[in-house]
Amino acid sequence: MNQLTHINASGEANMVDVSAKAETVREARAEAFVHMAPETLELIVSGHNRKGDVFATARIAGIQAAKKTWDLIPLCHPLLLSKVEVQLEAMPATNENETNMVRIESCCKLAGKTGVEMEALTAASVAALTIYDMCKAVQKDMVISQVRLLEKTGGKSGHFKVEA
Repeated sequence: MNQLTHINASGEANMVDVSAKAETVREARAEAFVHMAPETLELIVSGHNRKGDVFATARIAGIQAAKKTWDLIPLCHPLLLSKVEVQLEAMPATNENETNMVRIESCCKLAGKTGVEMEALTAASVAALTIYDMCKAVQKDMVISQVRLLEKTGGKSGHFKVEA
């Protein structure tokens, strides 16, 4: 079984020393969903939300969050990201068993000594929280779900991709 990398020999939390690691191109993709009422999704899509363009604001918030991940997650390294992308997609329900939602997918990339999974996850999470913040005046019971890593490449642990 793999060891937790952020725990030292004494069992204390510590920042991993990456100075001896090889610099490689690393990329990670993550996703999150915000479930909402049809009326809320319609406000977003139509651009009639009084706070402004929900998707544009969430995209910028996700990008900013990725760049500040090291500031938010105590043991993350500050990284010089070469790419941060946040895509948002309105997904209206097609039947009564589905919910209306926004799907968020983030992608972070760099050439460096440590991965960008946390940056991608943070971008997707903060974009979802921003959607909630911009729409809470019309719906307080929105649900943020399934924040997860979809794929990562580069580094010693190699390629990871979620099964379909």
